[in-house]
Amino acid sequence: MDFSLSDEQQQLKDSLKRYLDKTYTFEERRRQLASGEKYSRKHWAAFAEFGLLGIGMPEACGGLGANTNAAEDIMVVMECFGRSMVVEPYVSTVVLCGGLIRDTGSESQQQALLPDLIAGTTSFALAAHERAARYRLRHVKTKAIQEGESYFLSGEKSVCLHGDSADRLLVSARTKGATDDESGIALFVVDANAPGVSIRGYPTFDGLRAADIAFDNVRIAASARLGDANNALPALERAIDHGVAALCAEAVGAMDVSIEQTLEYIKNRKQFGAPIGSFQVLQHRMTDMYIAVEQARSMSMLCAIKAGSESATERRKAISAAKSIVGQSARYVGQQAVQLHGGMGVTDALPISHYFKRLTAIDMTFGDASYHRGLFSDLIAAE
Repeated sequence: MDFSLSDEQQQLKDSLKRYLDKTYTFEERRRQLASGEKYSRKHWAAFAEFGLLGIGMPEACGGLGANTNAAEDIMVVMECFGRSMVVEPYVSTVVLCGGLIRDTGSESQQQALLPDLIAGTTSFALAAHERAARYRLRHVKTKAIQEGESYFLSGEKSVCLHGDSADRLLVSARTKGATDDESGIALFVVDANAPGVSIRGYPTFDGLRAADIAFDNVRIAASARLGDANNALPALERAIDHGVAALCAEAVGAMDVSIEQTLEYIKNRKQFGAPIGSFQVLQHRMTDMYIAVEQARSMSMLCAIKAGSESATERRKAISAAKSIVGQSARYVGQQAVQLHGGMGVTDALPISHYFKRLTAIDMTFGDASYHRGLFSDLIAAE
């Protein structure tokens, strides 16, 4: 299996890395977060100019084409984003919501929604997780009751990534059945400012944003429903799988920088009259960190390749295996990087503590390493 990047992917990686290294520095990121701005509109517009918001999107809507290599292209982007700890809502808007609109929306819905997404003028957030669900997308209490040509939406969604900055929400709601039934789930496009929508936004510990969202008898047109009225779960699971693949790539980028900064630190930090990097025990630890990152990189690549698989079982096995390995590696590399920096490693003054926070958040998003080990085990046992 060839894991090397194509010429186009390498050019994308090089140009995006140059842009981020120049304009998305650690100091610039800190200033942006301190300003209270939820994300930088300037950078978001630049990402649109790069064509990043159109990856995997239909050409008829202004995208770069819905090809089978889209997950691999997104992997390249997310590794670069991981290196710079980008806080813009790329995963929520492009990977999750853009993918769902592309896969489940009618041609007219795609034409109405995707051009503004691709141009960077409209952002989206997925509201699909609820309290007590523990990553289970089928656990849906939010109700959608149809009356004529309208639906009335009532319920609550928790920890919606970038939910407080989105212009539109993609909401999963139950049209029939019990809370944990796999069928009876539909997906709706809801205006974030619609009457009856209450959004409580908050910063997460890694510098990103999330929101708890309540829907109180929100009236939406039947034409706002994406796809089938009762079978949205497979599409939701596929979208989350693509989100996991993107996060795995982001983690690899963050781990790369964590190793680079730790290596630089131990080369310059002196103790007992010598750089601590000359101590054999620390060299062994750096080697173990490097091995952990390379394992994660291989699994991330496999994850991106398998994300486009038509077989849900094959896709889920690769995704869960990758998320488990990447989560373990992220935890190990983050902990070692902080410890090798000593007391400075836990302060906000150095980037390393921020990388550790982001790596920890990535592990917890869409299922931690332990959760995905369980999923992988169940899939193997079912064969």
